[in-house]
Amino acid sequence: MTQDRAATTPQAGTPAPASTPTTERARPAAARWWVPSLAGSIGGLVAAILSVTPSFLPRPASLQGVLAALAFGVGYLVGVLVWGAARAALLRRYTLPRPGKSWWIAYALVWLVAVIALPSLALHWQNEIRRLVSMEPLNGLSVGAFLGTFIPLTLLFLLIGKGVRGLYRRFARRLRAPLAGLLTAGTVAAGLALVVAGALAGVDRIFYASNHGPEEGVTEPASTYRSAGEGSAIAWDTLGRHGTAFIGGGPSAAKITEITGQPAKEPIRVYAGLESAPTTQARADLVVKELERTGAFQRKVLMVATTTGSGWLEAQTVDSLEYLFGGDTAIASMQYAYTPSWVSFVFDPDAPVDASRALFEAIEARWKQLAVDARPQLLAYGLSLGAHGTQAVFSDVDELRARTDGALLVGSPNGSTMWRTLQSQRDAGTPEWQPVLDGGRQVRWMSRPGDGAAGQGEWERPRVLYLQHATDPITWLSPELFWRRPDWLTPEQRSADLSPSMHWIPVVTGLQVTLDMLVSEAVPASYGHNFGDVVLTGWEQVSTGSTLDPAALERVQAEIATYAQIPLFQE
Repeated sequence: MTQDRAATTPQAGTPAPASTPTTERARPAAARWWVPSLAGSIGGLVAAILSVTPSFLPRPASLQGVLAALAFGVGYLVGVLVWGAARAALLRRYTLPRPGKSWWIAYALVWLVAVIALPSLALHWQNEIRRLVSMEPLNGLSVGAFLGTFIPLTLLFLLIGKGVRGLYRRFARRLRAPLAGLLTAGTVAAGLALVVAGALAGVDRIFYASNHGPEEGVTEPASTYRSAGEGSAIAWDTLGRHGTAFIGGGPSAAKITEITGQPAKEPIRVYAGLESAPTTQARADLVVKELERTGAFQRKVLMVATTTGSGWLEAQTVDSLEYLFGGDTAIASMQYAYTPSWVSFVFDPDAPVDASRALFEAIEARWKQLAVDARPQLLAYGLSLGAHGTQAVFSDVDELRARTDGALLVGSPNGSTMWRTLQSQRDAGTPEWQPVLDGGRQVRWMSRPGDGAAGQGEWERPRVLYLQHATDPITWLSPELFWRRPDWLTPEQRSADLSPSMHWIPVVTGLQVTLDMLVSEAVPASYGHNFGDVVLTGWEQVSTGSTLDPAALERVQAEIATYAQIPLFQE
């Protein structure tokens, strides 16, 4: 009987009798629910290795572990789906062998090697990026931080995947496969929606709470030249956290004189918070009244600034303008949200545009009432989502130049229409990360002091200047990055600031750059979304009438460089 049974058993790789169900089909799933899919694990490990390859900026080891776990989850799912489809096709004709003991030993060894190799590769590549952005290298302790997030999250994703599979099988016992699949997908989608909604509600609550009250050390001004100061119609407790930092900060006239060596005026700063007036237009009108009260229309320079999503104005940039013109300046801005820029952009993309337009048009209308030779220089400024809002006020560069005396746009997001249009029109042969347009006649791009002059002709006024880094994820993250290689990663266009080991990988590069956004400012100036070493030069190029000599400019630059939280690392 034993011989007869052996003789009738099909060999591996031979056609299975049509009437005999295969062992693979007959095996109960519940007996091995805890066993990871071999194909899924291979796909997951490949994706995890790809995820630790270099991108723009160095990532903290724990964040790199999160990315690797996410990549593993995606790769695991792809591996399971691909193998499931292939196995279904093969089982129509063949009996497939069960993995034996040697398979699982090899599988365990692969996991062991992966757990050792992944953090080592991550450490090597992260230190390569850190050298490129002038940061101190990591030590071996970061391996523990990587594994401390990668392993628990990977196990969590595996358990979730097993749970979803079990849910599908429960539905499949009672329903046809397509309907069971739809019901499972709907259940998972509903669960994800609840998780995302809960997370967003938590984020909103956290930032709503943080918006109220000034940061430690920020005090209410007494100056008549500040909103919330003497005679102001704006209350201090309506400005929001970043509004109070802007109004309560900045150099005094005495400080400007100390640094520049020239007499200075007290700078004017006007800001309306979300709670300063009930509507966007009411806040814009309130800003204009504050500008009139403080005498802003009699200053040499009037700068209209669009904030980031949370209402923040970058101190190095606004202070630089005040130093450059000896305090003979007025800076006007208002808040349109209290959440980070990415939240504001995703859930209310019109807010920065509407606020920027309302503020600029209200100020412009009052500015136009002045005699032409008595008007201050009208400058437009925006950083990040603020740059997006500022650009959206104008239909094109010609209108921007016609309605202002100059514009400084810093770290423009990739989705800004004007930025995309100008990038696409750049002169042939110039790289996407540092383009030249029409010989630099009206618009220029700058990454470091000294950029934007060589090989370009006369720069006409009014001038438009983009500050742009090759390593800024805010600028280079686009939907297309997930499925198409960008120009800035082609050999003939890539910047020397990018790691030679950075290559475009479908989906993975998009995920990497998305996470890079979270650390875009955690690098020294000259990299990422940090422009502290070039903003003073930017204002010099865009504006006119400063009387500071080169020595004074060096002192100003040295002063604003002290604001940087992350200094350059010198080996």
